[in-house]
Amino acid sequence: MRKGLFITFEGADGCGKTTQIKLLNSYLLNKGFETLITREPGAIGLGEKFREILLNYEGDVSPTCESFLFLADRAQHVDCIIKPALKDGKIILCDRHTDSTVAYQGYGRGLDLGRINYLNEIATAGLRPDLTIILDVDIETSMKRVGSERDRMESAGTDFFNRVRNGYLQIAKQDPDRVKLISSADTIENIHKKVVELVESL
Repeated sequence: MRKGLFITFEGADGCGKTTQIKLLNSYLLNKGFETLITREPGAIGLGEKFREILLNYEGDVSPTCESFLFLADRAQHVDCIIKPALKDGKIILCDRHTDSTVAYQGYGRGLDLGRINYLNEIATAGLRPDLTIILDVDIETSMKRVGSERDRMESAGTDFFNRVRNGYLQIAKQDPDRVKLISSADTIENIHKKVVELVESL
């Protein structure tokens, strides 16, 4: 039985996900809730191996192979970490999930969106977040925040990240009940207040 809550944070690199997850985690702990902070790719255990390949492999990686590696990481993550935590009644704060694959490999790499959605469904066994918060950031700001030292995904180029941003905007438009868009151009404090309002509504 599912007792907890599953909240995911999405957005381009440099949008402020890590900061907002930490702030929300502190807020929830102060309220007496049990929480779990996790991420994709790279959750504790096997996920860390997937993350190393996906972000730091120096050779060519086909878009299809890239997608399957993300999906394999997700299946492991859902079965071994997310579902047990939900059963224990924890509030899960996850840095990236299914929408990242749609935005990055679908809109960004140009893979078929229908197939990605189908494969996401298999990888998660139909598990969906209770709430997804997309922190929207313009590409110029994103690149400045990331800096000059970039991993394989962060080095994909401006055109790629414009497509990714558009993908996130489309995702928010298509699933407004689950997906909420917040501009990361606002102050950290104001963004946190908006995040708390959304979470409290659950």
